[in-house]
Amino acid sequence: MIDVDKELFSGYTFVDLFAGIGGFHIALSSMGARCVYASEWDKYAQRVYQANFDILPDGDITKVDELAVPDHDILCAGFPCQAFSISGKQRGFNDSRGTLFFDVARIVRAKRPKVVFLENVKNFASHDNGQTLKVVRTIMTDLGYSFDAKVLNAVDYGIPQKRERIYMVCFRDDVDHTHFRFPEPIRLTRHVEDYLLPDAETEHLVVSRSDIVYNGVEDNRYTTKSLRLGIVNKGGQGERIYSTKGIAITFSAYGGGVFAKTGGYLVNGRPRKLHPRECARLMGYPDNFKIAEQTTQAYKQFGNSVVVDVLQYILLEIGRTLHGVAERRATTLF
Repeated sequence: MIDVDKELFSGYTFVDLFAGIGGFHIALSSMGARCVYASEWDKYAQRVYQANFDILPDGDITKVDELAVPDHDILCAGFPCQAFSISGKQRGFNDSRGTLFFDVARIVRAKRPKVVFLENVKNFASHDNGQTLKVVRTIMTDLGYSFDAKVLNAVDYGIPQKRERIYMVCFRDDVDHTHFRFPEPIRLTRHVEDYLLPDAETEHLVVSRSDIVYNGVEDNRYTTKSLRLGIVNKGGQGERIYSTKGIAITFSAYGGGVFAKTGGYLVNGRPRKLHPRECARLMGYPDNFKIAEQTTQAYKQFGNSVVVDVLQYILLEIGRTLHGVAERRATTLF
């Protein structure tokens, strides 16, 4: 998390759709906004959300009466990405999961929030030669909203993880959004090693196998990329070892291999996968965030989550727009 203006959204309310474990909630509440409603169908994510925010999210959004959703200023939705993901079948709106965007649209139509803030995988921008994104843009403009979209990478906003996502920001037409811009990149000053737990807490994650092979690359320099040092077995996606002086690979909710979901990292001369708490840190979650007790669920939840810091930087620009601040200010002011 970054230092922010804790009163920027004071008096504003928001709803958190497809809420997961609460990345949007943390980002908005850190700036003074108040959550009045959340929806998340996964029971394990619901439990984590309730443990942290004392709100039990509603379940299946397709069964939610849009008129029963409380009035709100900001609607957030990291709607399911499987239908648009490179690793999926990429059927888009032909996949029932893709059509869940239309449940967002019917709530927007009924409640008319000032801002709609959406997030999805990078491939959403290019799926079906751009037609999928065009459908979303058309629906939002027909509903009376502006539409700005941009792919941002977490590594460009202070978090040493390659995590590219498309963010969509929509202002209701009666809100002056002339000066809205997505945040400018900042210089990376921290690397994976700055987010690690003590060795005593991660001994169970160390991998010792005879088929580990190192590639001879010296682990003696800092980089803003993932630096591969070796492999296990055949070097598949979950079988690669990286330097902690670089950035993390994209966390995944699925996948196999000995370093599944996080990648492997050479820590103090020994290869291991990351601990769920380390994943939380590399997604911008504070250390007081209560993680799922089931390790498999924790990895899955962070693999599906949003990077809090990136959301905060975007929200700074949304807040400035809502408050009519025309000039662009350095994000380090907050």
